Amino acid sequence: MAVVQVPDAKIALSTASVYPESTATAFELAARLGYDGVEVMVWTDPVSQDVDALRRLSDYHGIEVSAVHAPCLIITQRVWGTDPWAKLVRARDAAETLGAATVVVHPPFRWQREYARDFIAGIQRMADETDVRFAVENMFPLRARGRAVIPYSPDYDPSDEDFRHFTLDLSHTSVSQNDAMDMASRMGDRLAHVHIADGVGTARDEHLVPGRGDQPCAELLESLAARGFDGTVVVEINTRRAESRAERETDLAEALAYTRLHLAAPVLEP
Repeated sequence: MAVVQVPDAKIALSTASVYPESTATAFELAARLGYDGVEVMVWTDPVSQDVDALRRLSDYHGIEVSAVHAPCLIITQRVWGTDPWAKLVRARDAAETLGAATVVVHPPFRWQREYARDFIAGIQRMADETDVRFAVENMFPLRARGRAVIPYSPDYDPSDEDFRHFTLDLSHTSVSQNDAMDMASRMGDRLAHVHIADGVGTARDEHLVPGRGDQPCAELLESLAARGFDGTVVVEINTRRAESRAERETDLAEALAYTRLHLAAPVLEP
């Protein structure tokens, strides 16, 4: 007899998924559509930087903050100051205050030479000081006119490094043209956090609704269910081209339904 195994993993909504609407809107939509939590992308929206405001939103909508994405993007270079280690300390403090299990962090840019030099050891030291997981995310090279430039150090793919936890992003594997299942295998039990999205292998970071591209979204989710994954799967899609709130909600609801459907695995019982 076949039964279905559903893991304890929660499905959260990245606040980046509602851009150009606000962080506050993400909490509202996540609660209304039935997500289990929210991943806060800390960026130029002042609310995303304000721990007290985030806690009020969490309490008001009755939805947890599952993760904090540290301000690692080029457009957030001055959010929470310019010292990258200070940013991670603030992200950790925010996660601890909000009860979030994970801080998502990108590999350093190559021009952040001192930060890059100590990044692997520094992340290990910070991980030793807290129960919050620092999950280093796979990124991608910049491609144009047949050339690829890697702006990250030591690489855009951190999976061969000795990090304790990883975030796997399937839109990023699409841009980098990496095999997402192979990367997940190399991450192994250290894969603690997933950004579920899709892409069709262009040079642009697409973050399509899962199922609309060629990434193995369903296969990955089913493999996570089969192994009893207990981390967080975060819907991180691009809805900026939505012509209305209703169209944005439709995409977010479709992404959640897809993720719930495939985050399950058949188990044969005697």
